[in-house]
Amino acid sequence: MNRKQGGMTLTSFLVVLAVVGFALYVGMKLFPMYQEFYAVKTSMKALAKEPGSSDPNKAQEMFFKRMDMNYSDSVKRENIKFDRIEGGVRMVVKYEVRRPLVGNLDIVGNFENSQDLTGGGF
Repeated sequence: MNRKQGGMTLTSFLVVLAVVGFALYVGMKLFPMYQEFYAVKTSMKALAKEPGSSDPNKAQEMFFKRMDMNYSDSVKRENIKFDRIEGGVRMVVKYEVRRPLVGNLDIVGNFENSQDLTGGGF
């Protein structure tokens, strides 16, 4: 009875290892970008519950205090816009994060979130 061995050759194993390694490398570049965006969204939701947050200057100050606690540095003051709405303001944060990948290739993330601030609080 002749048995034929099955499985991966060394070359195919190295190819699979390279693909998985590259995917992990890209994931390590993307994860901090999305973690920071999650911090932005969480800060904006918490800000909506703060009393007096319907004042754009106060809201911006409170927002950046929260972002400093999260060690976030991608969002700048020019990335924040306020639009008047019924009973308060709508805060819109739109920013771009660019991280080098390999050589002259970059990973670019465009993030945008909005939150209505009506001075919530108790």
